[in-house]
Amino acid sequence: MKILVANDDGIDCEGIKILAKWAAQKGEVTVCAPARQQSAKSHAISIHDGPIKIQPVTFMQGINAYVVDSTPVDCVRFGTLGLGVHYDLVLSGINKGFNMGEDILYSGTVANIFEAALRGCRGIAFSTDPTSFAEAEAQLDDVWTYFVKHDLFAHCNHFNVNIPLHSKGIKWTKQGGAYFTDEFVSIGNGLYSQQGYSVYRLGNDLTMDTDAVMNDYISITPLSARRDDLAVWNKVRLP
Repeated sequence: MKILVANDDGIDCEGIKILAKWAAQKGEVTVCAPARQQSAKSHAISIHDGPIKIQPVTFMQGINAYVVDSTPVDCVRFGTLGLGVHYDLVLSGINKGFNMGEDILYSGTVANIFEAALRGCRGIAFSTDPTSFAEAEAQLDDVWTYFVKHDLFAHCNHFNVNIPLHSKGIKWTKQGGAYFTDEFVSIGNGLYSQQGYSVYRLGNDLTMDTDAVMNDYISITPLSARRDDLAVWNKVRLP
């Protein structure tokens, strides 16, 4: 199995090293990651900034790796379009911080999986609590076993996984609501600082990724790269 591993936290982040090492047990791994922190870049790509600097780097024995001086999605684009490889699986993460609820719209980690969809590849995005990767690393095998046991790829090709610090099990979830937002604070001279804060209120609907994770369950959420509303299209018949 050919596997591409990417992230949005950068080539030096601990999370991508953990994920790549685990993936190497499943198949032939290639790593393409940003040169620096690129969180919240969503599905941005570089088309007007001139050539992108991309270099092979020493990463881990048996793994070919490239550092890409651009956005997370450009890493997946280089790994597929640039290297001319079709991957059986694209893995993104492990992100330092959860990507759930409405925040998946901003996430470069999740956008990598949407790009995988555009390239005809299956994909899984992994995120965890920002304070530690230990539980996420310990749970990767159990998450994969869940995928295999329930034959999830027979139903959907792209998934978002969030792993809390202390897991009580795995929940099959849908996207929750607002988790974080920002306040724009003037610091003078026309400059504004974005100060993020949580707007989430603890609930007990364990079918929602936000509630599941905040109640100490791993959430696995099926994703779609489509942005149209098929329910409306099917309901409203217009010429």
